[in-house]
Amino acid sequence: MAARHPDNVAVWFEIPAANFERAVGFYEKVFDTRLIKDKFGPADLAVFPYEQPAMSGCVIKGEGYVPARDGAVVYLGSRVDLDVPLGKVVAAGGRVATPKTALPEGMGYFAHFVDSEGNRVGLHSME
Repeated sequence: MAARHPDNVAVWFEIPAANFERAVGFYEKVFDTRLIKDKFGPADLAVFPYEQPAMSGCVIKGEGYVPARDGAVVYLGSRVDLDVPLGKVVAAGGRVATPKTALPEGMGYFAHFVDSEGNRVGLHSME
């Protein structure tokens, strides 16, 4: 787990998967990255890459983890224009729920997608 910065409220996130390999493939395609697969007890997880002291999270499949479109929304940061990852969502097996939308000046942009498992996930970028 990532080290916690004293000013961060968020320290970790878990995105549930019904089909672990499909979900990992979805996020690897959309973000053009490799997730780090591991086991945590009986659960399978794949951690998003990060550098200390940043926080991170994972895709997880295990008892009690159920994908959902409703409920809390995790926002993933993008260092590129949101149109780049959003342009990969459909081909990776998801759908765009809210297109790139401007926030108030100086706050960047956000969007929502529904992943291959049915989770609603947010994106944020300054571009």
